[in-house]
Amino acid sequence: MLRDDINNAVKDAMRAKDERKLSTLRMVNSTIKNADIAARGEGKPPLSDADLLGVFQKMIKQRQESVELYDKGGRAELAAQEREEIAIISAYLPKQMSEADVNAAITAAIAETGAAGMKDMGKVIGVLKAKYAGQMDFGKASGLVKAALTG
Repeated sequence: MLRDDINNAVKDAMRAKDERKLSTLRMVNSTIKNADIAARGEGKPPLSDADLLGVFQKMIKQRQESVELYDKGGRAELAAQEREEIAIISAYLPKQMSEADVNAAITAAIAETGAAGMKDMGKVIGVLKAKYAGQMDFGKASGLVKAALTG
């Protein structure tokens, strides 16, 4: 489904002669193909849409780090280019959860798994990733889970 959306967007970008969107979407397609090849090498099937959301989040995180470095280095034009790519890739992610929703999801996952301490953190994160892939930043969520389990 996501692959079809991206391929159709590539065609639309070609027709509209939108070079930034076209190059970004081609890069996304290339990243998807590389991830599929890596999965095939491990004997796994091609990535599902949920797996692709993780790939997209990783791409966005890389660009956010680049923006930070470009801003520090005084390269505003490169930072702006990265921000445009972030916006294009983000369009394919589901709506991000609010902080209150993330906290509620963490509380529910802790209750669902019966987590009692830090040794159960992996179980809680696993449940969150299964239910909310692409909808929350798991880097921030893991800190909140840790706080909830030690708190």
